[in-house]
Amino acid sequence: MTDVYTANAPAAIGPYTQAKKIGGMVYTSGQIAIVPSTGEIAEGGIEDQTRQVCENLKAVLEAAGTTLDRVVKTTCFLHDIKDFAAFNAVYAEYFTAKPARSCVGGLDLPKGVLVEVEVIAELK
Repeated sequence: MTDVYTANAPAAIGPYTQAKKIGGMVYTSGQIAIVPSTGEIAEGGIEDQTRQVCENLKAVLEAAGTTLDRVVKTTCFLHDIKDFAAFNAVYAEYFTAKPARSCVGGLDLPKGVLVEVEVIAELK
């Protein structure tokens, strides 16, 4: 089992790693809309935060040696399920391979963000 770390995604804000590689797969921790260069939450609403989350996931997967196209499962957490349609619009730009997915809403998320996403992907 190998830890994955990149400075191109936010450092963990707790006792965990950005991702773990094991058995030909990578499992990411949930990514929130922290801008890696500033450590601040991305400004804007659900679309801007979703875009930042996806960019963070993309960076972690690249550090692990894979891509968003190799994602087999996502788990998505929304602060407000009313943001579902707007979230989906941005999500669809990044996850074009249409992985399996779970999505829940009505949650209090770390640092007051609107969205968090974790993924499982196949390594290249």
